[in-house]
Amino acid sequence: MSLVANTPVEKMTGPYPRRWFALVVLCLSLLIVVMANTSLIVAAPDMTRDLGLSSSDLQWVIDGYTVPYAALMLVLGSIGDKYSRRGALITGLVIFAGGSVMGSLVHETGLVITARAVMGVGAAVVMPATLSLLVATFPKHERVRAITAWTATSGLAIAVGPLIAGWLLEDHAWGSTFLINVPIAVVAVLGALILIPPSKAEGMGRIDYVGGLLSIVSVGSLVYATIEGPHFGWGTAPITAAVAAGVGLLAFVAWELSHPHPMLDVRKFRLRPFGGSMLAVLFFFFGTFGAIYYSTQFLQFILGYTPLETGVRLLPLAGAVFAGAAVTGRLTPKLGVKAMVVTGMVIGTAGVFLLTLVDKGSTYTDFLAPMVMLGFAIGLSVSPATDTIMGSFPEAELGVGGGANDTSMELGGSLGIAILGSLLATS
Repeated sequence: MSLVANTPVEKMTGPYPRRWFALVVLCLSLLIVVMANTSLIVAAPDMTRDLGLSSSDLQWVIDGYTVPYAALMLVLGSIGDKYSRRGALITGLVIFAGGSVMGSLVHETGLVITARAVMGVGAAVVMPATLSLLVATFPKHERVRAITAWTATSGLAIAVGPLIAGWLLEDHAWGSTFLINVPIAVVAVLGALILIPPSKAEGMGRIDYVGGLLSIVSVGSLVYATIEGPHFGWGTAPITAAVAAGVGLLAFVAWELSHPHPMLDVRKFRLRPFGGSMLAVLFFFFGTFGAIYYSTQFLQFILGYTPLETGVRLLPLAGAVFAGAAVTGRLTPKLGVKAMVVTGMVIGTAGVFLLTLVDKGSTYTDFLAPMVMLGFAIGLSVSPATDTIMGSFPEAELGVGGGANDTSMELGGSLGIAILGSLLATS
């Protein structure tokens, strides 16, 4: 018997026996790419002192990861569908680990930003692959539970990233926050070969590369504009990027409507469950990433907590995510997706509102309720929303479905850090 899982999912006559072990590998892969979004925030003071970063430099050290990550997921998810979803996962993990090694070794601002961008490309391959492999590997009656675990992991990673980074920074330089990814990525690659069966779309036609290019221009330009504009003023570059995003979006929609085999059938947005779920995922991560960004800065710079102390104080958010996931697993079959998503939106909005009441005289306890509410809202609502999104795509387009869902997550997170984080800091 071969150590490597060789039998494709499509050729199996029944459910894959080791699917729950495969889910552990998928969640581990997801964990490190989402953690990379938030772990560097608590390392910002050390990096600023060591590299002499300006405000603009620091913003791009953090967001150099975000632009390729958000812009490339739809295209790379489609490529994974056509050629190999497991191959895409492994390739993405290798690229991500390579960028992490580079980031731990270099000591020039431009090279650190480049390393973060390489990691972002790897993450853009990994994230849609994890979701498409999950849906391909699990039978329909088990997918809700598996997706709940997947979404709980993404919520956990948001809070655990600063904790692990803070722990490392107690005794090591900021480069350690990059290097910690490498052994986890190696374990995930070995786990993927041993536990995750091969999978790809059957009978998939040619990839719509024109549509893919237009999606990259649209999303990439939008993320760039939202990062540059609120932080550094609406000069020529962010305005040009915003116009490019708008023109690119119109061109993308027109192209996809006329293409016989579009990368993303934009007619799906007319379906209220799909369109509503995409917006819900975007808004949940908009609120959560903006709140995390603001909270970590406040706890460190205003309240004077160390990186480790800051990470520990974000743990209630992770616990609330798991609590929400447990509740949604029981209530969604009884009350339906809409009830869970709407309830989560109300709770999450209330949490963000409470953050606007924070001022210079606030203490950690003023952050506790908003963080718990946001975490519970993610656990309650993102899983059923993601299940609805993935259920809208046929088996041949699972990578595209994963890319669409994950683009909403990352775009929401980018907008949250750029817009909500700035607004909260101003207030």
